[in-house]
Amino acid sequence: MSEPLRAARPVPESVLAELKTIVGFNGYLEDAADVDPFCKSWRDDFAGAVPLVLRPQTTEEVSGLVKCCARHGIPIVPQGGNTGLTGASQPRADMSEVIISTARMNKVREIDLDNDTLTVESGVVLQQIQSIADDNQRLFPLSLGAEGSCQIGGNLSTNAGGTQVLRYGNTRALILGLEVVLPNGEIWHGLRGLRKDNTGYDMKHLFIGAEGTLGIVTAAVLRLFPKPTASETAWMGLKSPKDAVSLLSHMRSRLGDQVSGFELMQRTIIDFVLEGVPGHEDPMTSQHAWYVLAEVTGQGEPGSLAEPFTNALGEAMELGLVDDAVIASSGAQAARFWKMREDMAEAQKAIGVGIKHDVSVPVSKIAEFIERANAALLERYEGLRTCAFGHVGDGNMHFNPMSPADWSRTETFRTEREPVNRIVHDLVVELGGSISAEHGIGRLRLDENMHYKSDVEVAMMRSVKQALDPQNIMNPGKVIRL
Repeated sequence: MSEPLRAARPVPESVLAELKTIVGFNGYLEDAADVDPFCKSWRDDFAGAVPLVLRPQTTEEVSGLVKCCARHGIPIVPQGGNTGLTGASQPRADMSEVIISTARMNKVREIDLDNDTLTVESGVVLQQIQSIADDNQRLFPLSLGAEGSCQIGGNLSTNAGGTQVLRYGNTRALILGLEVVLPNGEIWHGLRGLRKDNTGYDMKHLFIGAEGTLGIVTAAVLRLFPKPTASETAWMGLKSPKDAVSLLSHMRSRLGDQVSGFELMQRTIIDFVLEGVPGHEDPMTSQHAWYVLAEVTGQGEPGSLAEPFTNALGEAMELGLVDDAVIASSGAQAARFWKMREDMAEAQKAIGVGIKHDVSVPVSKIAEFIERANAALLERYEGLRTCAFGHVGDGNMHFNPMSPADWSRTETFRTEREPVNRIVHDLVVELGGSISAEHGIGRLRLDENMHYKSDVEVAMMRSVKQALDPQNIMNPGKVIRL
């Protein structure tokens, strides 16, 4: 895991004093015990150290902090809920940076139901946004395992995906406007709730997915959707990923955009959840090599989708695409199915050492990717435990080979990260895919990003970074190497 190549020096005490004055006594943390949790990732062992965690409450305070850091050349690590998976929100270990946490910027600024928008500050937790939408008979469809602690600013900065991208799109598709503090401390007031604005470059898209390297998002206008009033959920057993892709095509041909979730899971990861996360039970009495968790939603009367969903599923079984299925008989059973899917990341931590990949390929290439990648890895690592799950509808697979069982309690497999990455990522690129679909680049994939992007694309990204952040103080060493 590479570190940014730049000179570093501890933040001077005089600058720390100035920063503390801007946010006041309740706006910073400096005791090591308080600061330490902000410096560590919850997975993959990314860690660092800073002298100060700054916790502003207003956009104006963020602006003041950034102006101070720009004046003194102090690097900034923006941070939301610290739930990321690539080291994008962890500092270096040399005390040369400060963390700016958006946790206290948690106000709901406006609900406009006629415009179907919700304007919130970047520190609002995703689950709270979902609840606000639900209370107003609306849906905010971004849904992922960390929704109880991740903040919307972090979701924006990583262009988070989740389980409903198939129908609603990534975070990028759910944002109409942004407010951003730029690297010089100026505030861009872009909180417009417009669906059509053809006046030039759409600047908000520069900051979505930029992982805090171009500025700090302080507020956003979110799109809301009609709250579904009918839904059906099924857990299905299949023979192969190829059948899963055909099943998706079949279900969409019968039910159209009502198919809102379609998750593919290898049997291996089911076993990991059952072994490593308490409270789960196998959804089916028989075991299958692969499973699909599918959900359809609509605006009809409760239960109105049951017949068309059951009919489409019955046709799929007649076609040989599905071997067995359990249709959830209640909302509670459906929630248990989805909880098993959400706990898959946690399950892997409990089982052993894995090398994580968040890749995407064209949907038509999913089966080929999984088959070829597994074969290549098993040829090199006898006994390796293959593990794949993800969002079939948008081509995003979490492909996480786990160490052979006799390696599982050692660090040995971690040393194989580079050769494993080369096998997996070379194949992804060959198939026209991406080495990061929804988790971002951060520190984890910085070198891989530089390896696979063309010289032209790297040059364009560097031009944008240098134009907006010429001092390279915004989250340096993440996404792009200068």
